Amino acid sequence: MARRETSFVCQNCGAAYSRWQGKCDACGEWNTIAEESSASPQRRMPRKGRLFALEPLAGTHHEAPRLASGLAEFDRVTGGGFVRGSVLLLGGDPGIGKSTLLIQVAAALARRGHRAVYISGEEAVAQVRLRAERLGLTAAKVELAAETSVEDIVATLGERATPHLVIADSIQTMWTNLVEAAPGTVTQVRASAQALIRFAKRSGTAVILVGHVTKDGQIAGPRVVEHMVDAVLSFEGEGSHQFRILRAIKNRFGPTDEIGVFEMTGGGLREIANPSELFLSERDLGSPGTAVFAGIEGSRPLLVEIQALVASSSLGTPRRAVNGWDQNRLSMLLAVLESHCSVRLSGHDVYLNVAGGLRIQEPAADLAAAAALVSSFANAPLSADAVYFGEISLSGAVRPVAQTAARLKEAQKLGFARAILPEAARAEAPDEPGLSLQNVSSLASLVADIVARSTGEQRRANRYASQEDG
Repeated sequence: MARRETSFVCQNCGAAYSRWQGKCDACGEWNTIAEESSASPQRRMPRKGRLFALEPLAGTHHEAPRLASGLAEFDRVTGGGFVRGSVLLLGGDPGIGKSTLLIQVAAALARRGHRAVYISGEEAVAQVRLRAERLGLTAAKVELAAETSVEDIVATLGERATPHLVIADSIQTMWTNLVEAAPGTVTQVRASAQALIRFAKRSGTAVILVGHVTKDGQIAGPRVVEHMVDAVLSFEGEGSHQFRILRAIKNRFGPTDEIGVFEMTGGGLREIANPSELFLSERDLGSPGTAVFAGIEGSRPLLVEIQALVASSSLGTPRRAVNGWDQNRLSMLLAVLESHCSVRLSGHDVYLNVAGGLRIQEPAADLAAAAALVSSFANAPLSADAVYFGEISLSGAVRPVAQTAARLKEAQKLGFARAILPEAARAEAPDEPGLSLQNVSSLASLVADIVARSTGEQRRANRYASQEDG
């Protein structure tokens, strides 16, 4: 006989409690704890454990075989393609293009002779066909189904030849008979994911699970699901921009700092081989408050424009708005500018934006962000042919960053003539013909240079105005 157990589980983080309460102590959210009941078998007699062989640490190493998806940007993020028996969890905001990306991946695999199955739990087969028709993928031999029962899905997939790729869109709609809970609850999500993971490991099929995200951008459901899968991918982007970024948050078979760049078009997602040129295609030349940052995402150099606006504030507490960068990093940078460079921004509103919808995570963007802030504050345009990179410490010193040569090579390839970089990075910088290097050791010297340029331009403007009056 099976006996029924009742528990109260937080639908945001998965924490379990013996009784109901209004606030979850684990994640701090209110009104997220719901009652869930499950049937568990009666306690069995303990069995004697079986013996297993122990292997030495030294031995032959065989790299996991890869199955290329056919999309170079997708393969870059996953580390070269799918690994047999691996399970990936893909998250992203609603309408960002997750289903579009996955149907293109399935079609690319099917064109190469591999069996790809797309299981939709949110849309009917006719709706998926309409999307494939709009993308021009109807000729690809992708097998479709609209099903939410995990037992039925596993039984159907195991009836014929083992598929190479299975896409479950989404895991929040799946349910299993093993637990008595509504689809989308923490218990169902955990049990359904566990059943699909067992199928993937047993059959060698690569499985992609689509997950919803919460209001703060985190993948919804219990965190244990992220620990069970082999890779966690995040599909990012702003709805007002056509750029989409695929980023690996966790990857057991590859790096976690690579990104894939796509452009959303009427015919689907288009891969961007040179994202730097695309991000800089519409930048404002000669405007105060703009600086070009030479960054690194994984092994790929990436140039992006950082925009800043400093305006006088009438509020008691000035506003600090950031888009595409860390809010805490901006607060630290403003404190360093005020403490060590005498740039008084405490009475001004500060707005910082990374153009193109890209989110920058590395601290090497400190120097470019500081240059853009000072340029806007002093109303002094920066050189349009210059790039900036360097980390700023709390003492105001400019610290070196990694992969200086790759950053400079990308800047030279895109036609930039100058680079402002840390003093300590001079030894790593190669002798690039046509690229002038300006080394800075402290943030104060960079601020002084920008302010001096602003003063000189103002004097020239006043002299020109006086000549016109004369």
